[in-house]
Amino acid sequence: MEPRPRTLEGEMSARTYQIRTFGCQMNVHDSERLAGQLEDAGYVPGDGEATPDLIVFNTCAVRENADNKLYGTLGHIRPQKTAKPGMQIAVGGCLAQKDRGEIVKRAPWVDVVFGTHNIGALPTLLERARHNAEAEVEILEALETFPSTLPAKRDSAYAGWVSVSVGCNNTCTFCIVPALRGKERDRRPGEILAEVGALVAEGVLEVTLLGQNVNSYGVEFGDKLAFGKLLRACGSVEGLERVRFTSPHPAAFTEDVIDAMAETPNVCHQLHMPLQSGSDRVLREMKRSYRSARYLKLLDRVRESMPDAAITTDIIVGFPGETEEDFQATLDVVAQARFSSAFTFQYSIRPGTPAAEMDGQLPKEVVQERYERLVKAQNDISWDENKKIVGRRVELLVASGEGRKDSETQRMSGRARDGRLVHFTPTGSLVDRSVRPGDIVETVVTYGAPHHLVADGDLLSHRRTKAGDNSEAGLRPKTNGVTLGLPGFGAPAVTPEPVSGCAL
Repeated sequence: MEPRPRTLEGEMSARTYQIRTFGCQMNVHDSERLAGQLEDAGYVPGDGEATPDLIVFNTCAVRENADNKLYGTLGHIRPQKTAKPGMQIAVGGCLAQKDRGEIVKRAPWVDVVFGTHNIGALPTLLERARHNAEAEVEILEALETFPSTLPAKRDSAYAGWVSVSVGCNNTCTFCIVPALRGKERDRRPGEILAEVGALVAEGVLEVTLLGQNVNSYGVEFGDKLAFGKLLRACGSVEGLERVRFTSPHPAAFTEDVIDAMAETPNVCHQLHMPLQSGSDRVLREMKRSYRSARYLKLLDRVRESMPDAAITTDIIVGFPGETEEDFQATLDVVAQARFSSAFTFQYSIRPGTPAAEMDGQLPKEVVQERYERLVKAQNDISWDENKKIVGRRVELLVASGEGRKDSETQRMSGRARDGRLVHFTPTGSLVDRSVRPGDIVETVVTYGAPHHLVADGDLLSHRRTKAGDNSEAGLRPKTNGVTLGLPGFGAPAVTPEPVSGCAL
């Protein structure tokens, strides 16, 4: 086995690592698990300047040209590996699950390839590749270790992801995720609440419950009302100030979930509800098991219970066979839905999906033109909706890295309870010393733009928090894996102690 580099004093120095994450929130959370394992194995984060001893690519197969982007990046960093003997490169995630051994054929300088079902194997595979001086490729066909049993080094001191499930039981024709992540597997409620409690014990104020179809949670253990119960149970976790979730499926969204959102004080009135298309014909081709009338009725029910709810969505433009009439139906639903914002995508072929083999693939210029019309229509709606917020008092969880112009304007940024981004001025007599990411402030919105709000007056209140202390100190939570708990609801009898405080 190749010895680790040593310091001048002769002691073992830690290997440095860097993780590059592509794709969805699920990948971001998987990267936190990868970081937790690596640090338990003795690695430390790289400083961003020197070439690290290990680079891990956590890939996504959903994005356009994902393959080309990965192999182009691997080619770009090859000289760094050549110049640094002992450096390792690992590739994991959905693209690794799809391409498997093809990765080391096309990029033989890659040391480790692992899939979506065995992220817990990374440290072992790295050591094995180092010992055997050859690439290790390990792709499992099914999940053996639930990711929640693995340690996690969290990206944020104030907000945390908590998976409620992995995998997906749907068969949307444009999506390759079910083939790569497998059927839905649900965590037990006690396990989820234990992880929430561990995060809160470390100062985290906000959790986002995460699942491929988060509101179908409970299907594996036969409780169709489980997700609403879980939201209510999160309301009993002392110190947890905000609860969000993503992404639900319209077909599985039930009245009890709406009631739980409206009646549980720490559940935010924010809903991301993917539409994908406003055309019932296209929805059938997509195998989306709802229709536009049902979708709009669902939004009406949400707004009846929570008039202040901000609703966002996903929309795909240019699905195979989409006609101008189909596209107009999407514009009509967007006009009625009044989304606060939308993630809009131009359809492109994803090898391995049923849609890739469908007739009626549209010319790029047609898709582009429709996309531009949709973006303009939604931007106009977003701007109109944001203008309505002007003059309103909002509570913000102060964030980091959300505003590109903050250094010029001296503003800071935060998220309102409805998820809107607000750039604010951290001034006024009520500021307690200084405002930090993770603190809670209140202010009044003075301007509404299409994609953000501005609040340029003095703060109405400022509350320093443990999360703010940790942000200021550069500390992030590290949580141990949580083993399977009992299939019941309610806060855990004993809140787990922090693993070792906020780990460096």
